[in-house]
Amino acid sequence: MKAVIFDLDGVICFTDKYHYQAWKALADRLGIYFDEIINNRLRGVSRMASLDIVLERAERAYSQEEKDAFAAEKNATYVELLQQMSPRDLSDEVRETLNALRAGGYKLAIGSSSKNTKLILSRIGLGDFFDAISDGTNITHSKPDPEVFLMAAEMLSLDPAECLVVEDAKAGIQAAHAGGFKSAGIGEAAEHPDCTYPIASFGELKKILL
Repeated sequence: MKAVIFDLDGVICFTDKYHYQAWKALADRLGIYFDEIINNRLRGVSRMASLDIVLERAERAYSQEEKDAFAAEKNATYVELLQQMSPRDLSDEVRETLNALRAGGYKLAIGSSSKNTKLILSRIGLGDFFDAISDGTNITHSKPDPEVFLMAAEMLSLDPAECLVVEDAKAGIQAAHAGGFKSAGIGEAAEHPDCTYPIASFGELKKILL
């Protein structure tokens, strides 16, 4: 193993509450019921696919033009909320583990469906930390498609078999497995049958890799 590719949200940091607030604001404006249980279905899913889930309870169908406007509205709210983030949102455990893996000679990359990946990394003090960033701005298929991880491996000039993917969503484990990567799963991802290394905390990566 020569590299580690991390999902961002739910692994490196947590922006779930901001996603929820932004989707809830849109749903409330449209008069559509939305709660945290529905929000859980959006984890690891692209923005437009998430919007389709939000609109499942809508009383009418919306045109693609309307959907594009809704997605842009949600993202504008989300980006505004992200301004609240700071290096305090990066836990000591994550920071220490990342530094230990870097010292151990591993290349480190991000593989996230979010189009706001670089903004988030900048806000938490990791803007220039990773060797490669594959995100929603350079992929056409979201997880469980493996494209985002395959792109990260390509950026690192490594084969999938040389990279470990770290995920918190089952769709991410599916993507890693489909792409030929080994995986470490946190939270619900640890329960997926294709997860190579179920872990209870981010710091356990040191036991696997060092």
